[in-house]
Amino acid sequence: MSHTINESSNETVLKISNVWKIFGDKADEALQAIKKEGLTKSQVLEKYNAVVGVADVSFEVKKGEIFCVMGLSGSGKSTLVRHFNRLLEPTAGEILIDGTDVMALETKALQEFRNRKIGMVFQNFALLPHRSVLDNVAMPLEIRKVNKNQRMRLAADMLKTVELDAWGNKFAHELSGGMQQRVGLARALAADPEVLLMDEPFSALDPLIRRQLQDEFIKLSAVMKKTTIFITHDLDEAVRIGDRIAIMRDGRVVQIGTAEDIVMNPADDYVADFVAGISRLKIVRARTIMQPIQAFLSVAGPPPSDAPRVDESASLSELIKLSIDDEAPIVVLDNGIEVGVITRPDILQTVVEGAETS
Repeated sequence: MSHTINESSNETVLKISNVWKIFGDKADEALQAIKKEGLTKSQVLEKYNAVVGVADVSFEVKKGEIFCVMGLSGSGKSTLVRHFNRLLEPTAGEILIDGTDVMALETKALQEFRNRKIGMVFQNFALLPHRSVLDNVAMPLEIRKVNKNQRMRLAADMLKTVELDAWGNKFAHELSGGMQQRVGLARALAADPEVLLMDEPFSALDPLIRRQLQDEFIKLSAVMKKTTIFITHDLDEAVRIGDRIAIMRDGRVVQIGTAEDIVMNPADDYVADFVAGISRLKIVRARTIMQPIQAFLSVAGPPPSDAPRVDESASLSELIKLSIDDEAPIVVLDNGIEVGVITRPDILQTVVEGAETS
């Protein structure tokens, strides 16, 4: 299910530029060799006994956007996300969050920055077993030295937001895995961070619970509009959740775009193989497959006055249903203005191309 969750603004909240992470005693030497000699990942390991975790990654994330970083195990996605709050120190590169140069922060300032600006949700819940659910959620506020009455009230409000308000006095072991992960999300959100980092938060859960939590997160994101970096190895999850997706391989970002961009125009064979099993029905939009209105008019003349009309965001699934009921070309509208036309052959070609790659 591809859709935009948040109407993100044009304001950039997170910007990373030319970030490298090389593990090993000769990391700096290895980086210079990569830049000068173009060494591969395996050559770096052989020559310098160093591992390239992240390789020259740059991108920007807008305010309110959910930006999914995905790739197979070992692609560098989880290594990358740990640089944003400097759980890992990059070998080279620049990281800016809300205008702050994260690399320039000293220890105390970095701790303050993490506590106020960034929330993180891990795969393994990371709840403290000796604290109640309510105390776990209130912990970031306690670190911030918010008075007890206020932090408990805020924590209780956040538990209500994730529909666990009746469980505040329980302990982590009394909750299911899905409930524990919702507590982890409530804790990350309690401090009202500017940026939310989510590292495969649902991957340890059963498929049904995982999908339910995805749905809950989509609803929550629409309300809270947090700028989110969401790490996943599951393309279906990235397509459901992300406004944009970055696909990583061997530490590098090989393509960034919406789900529709990536499915319709994969950057290389690796990405094409990755997206081959994804259904186009709810991802591909009318604007992508339409013929421009002037080009259609010059060849076929105006469509019938009673031809079906759809918004440019209409899905391929909707277009197929319309074409079954009506042979006339479909007129595509952008804010009420006719901008394109889609014929049955246009729809069939898109369906066939999708079937051939799956």
